[in-house]
Formats: sequence, C-alpha cells, structure tokens
Amino acid sequence: MPNALPRLSLMRWPDDATDWPLTEHSRIVNCAPHRWHVQEGGIGPTLLLIHGAGAATQSWRGLFPLLARHFHVVAFDLPGQGFTHLGNRARCGLDPMAHDIKHLMDHEGWQPDLLVGHSAGAAIALRLSEELGTAPPIVGINAALGNFKGVAGWLFPLTAKFLALAPFTAELFVATSTSQANITRLINGTGSKLPPEDLALYRRLARNRDHVDATLAMMAQWSLDDLLRRLPDIRSQTLFLAAEGDKAVPVRDSQNATNIMPNATCRILPDLGHLAHEEAPEICADLITDFATQTAVLS
Repeated sequence: MPNALPRLSLMRWPDDATDWPLTEHSRIVNCAPHRWHVQEGGIGPTLLLIHGAGAATQSWRGLFPLLARHFHVVAFDLPGQGFTHLGNRARCGLDPMAHDIKHLMDHEGWQPDLLVGHSAGAAIALRLSEELGTAPPIVGINAALGNFKGVAGWLFPLTAKFLALAPFTAELFVATSTSQANITRLINGTGSKLPPEDLALYRRLARNRDHVDATLAMMAQWSLDDLLRRLPDIRSQTLFLAAEGDKAVPVRDSQNATNIMPNATCRILPDLGHLAHEEAPEICADLITDFATQTAVLS
C-alpha cells in the first residue's frame, strides 16, 4: 500500500464531517486534474470500488469492512462528488473519468485484481477495464447500461445539459429539494429502504452545492453509446448482480449485457432495490468473495 498522504481536509463541507463513514481510512491524493478523496483498507488482492452518480464513499460503508477481510480495498469519490475536488468540469463524462481514474491508479501504484461498480460506476468499471488492458474480473451491481428509449432518448440528455449549464441550478436544488422528507422519497423511489442514519448521509451530500453541480455535469456529459457497442469485445469475467426491486435500473439492462458479453453471468437479487449493496452488504460481500474465488482472484 502506498505511503499515507495528508488526511482528509474538511474544508469542502459546510458542516462538521468528522463523523463521515470510514474516515480512518481517508486521505487526499493530488493527482491532476483532480484532488481525490481516497479510502484504503485491508490486505490481499486489490479490489477497486466505484460508486454511482450522486453518491460517494459512504455508499460502501457496510460493504467496505466486509471486503477488507479478504482484499486490499480501494474506494474513492468520483470527480467533484463527495470530498473529491473537481479540477476540470469538462472531464465528467465516461471516457474522461475512466482515463483520470487510470491516471490516479498509476500515480498510486494500484493494480486492481477486481473491479466493483454500482449503477453508473459499473459502466465506469467496464470502460476502465478497457483502459487497463489486463481484463480484471468485474462485478456490476445494478449496472446502469441502458440508454433512454423514445422521447426520453433526446429529452433527458438535453434537459440535463440545460440544468448543468444553468449557474443557479445546484443552488436551487440545494435550497428546495434537500429536506429529509424529499431525500427519503428520492431513495424510496429507487426501490431501496435505508435506515435514517444512511438517509442523513445522502441528505448531507445533496446539500453540498459542489457535489450537486458535479453530479449534474456528469449527467450532461454521460453517453454509453460507444461502450455499449464494444460490450461484445470486453472479455473480462463479469458478474452482474441485478436487484429484482430496482426501480431506477431495470433488471433487463444486466440481462441484455450478459447476453452479448462473452464471459458474463447475471445473478438476480430478490427483495432488494437499487442500493442493494447498502441494504444487504453481507449478501453482496459473500457473492463478490465467491466470484473472486471462482475467478482465482482469491485462492
């Protein structure tokens, strides 16, 4: 593991963040163009955790310590989200983020043996596997791999671009949408049920203007078209975990990807929603560990 760098700076948060989950594993890495918030723990094969849009390392609060029993676990906040400072707002799309994460990995000397991504983080994991060229095994949890259909195919991207360009949008969202009731409604709308302490963490993220602005920029710059065309060429052993109760990403996204990727399988998770790894970290940890054993990451 690399030598520890300066511990997490709290200056980006308007409130006291000393109680943020797993800060004992946190440090800041200056690696252009961003200043990254990284969490590391455990000993063993290196496992990289990539969260979805609008979340941060807190999404792994239950899963991280379970995986750290078997792996050297690395998690980080995506550019501009959580505690990572966004150095270039034009680099929030899929390809630039994968490139910048690869640069961060080279900077830190990480050579991942397993990639785990949730939602949009699963798409980043697949794209990152191409950047690496080593085809590490991949676990995609409720992988967001479907483009919008019909009118939403052009309306949503245009709306996202408008929202991201409007200078008042993030402030407006923070001012009007971040009550505890609204955050609870938003999370429940994904099909997941989280305890109050986890909902409070999402509320703290949603109240941060920089986090919201970076999430909107990611939405505006997001395109899966090229990656989806290349899925049949991605040879990594891949396990898709698709929750039956996910109201944000349909199970068929994972099933369709499984059908066209040469080395992919899909496991359906009953009674869980989009944030399955937060609802049931023990179940997800067991499935990831079993997959790592099957693919010889763990012996």
